[in-house]
Amino acid sequence: MNERDIFDEKQEIKKQNYACTYCGQRDDYDVRWIKRTKKKQMPRHFNEHDRARFQKSQDYMVRVDDMLICKNMRCRKRFEIPSFQTVVFI
Repeated sequence: MNERDIFDEKQEIKKQNYACTYCGQRDDYDVRWIKRTKKKQMPRHFNEHDRARFQKSQDYMVRVDDMLICKNMRCRKRFEIPSFQTVVFI
């Protein structure tokens, strides 16, 4: 069984406000996420273990971007997104 059998994937871009760790300037950045939504129907080839896993699964989002580039023209350094939250359950 593969996750593609359970979920449909779609990319989304969300605006989030971050401060550069070097210059300290705050700005809105576009952060890419992959949204995985549970399929409406279970595939027919699933066994009992796969069916139980399908029932327990829920929609979630995974962050794709880990680094951002500062929008300040004087700085323009790459900085890491300061949150540990890379997976969000919907």
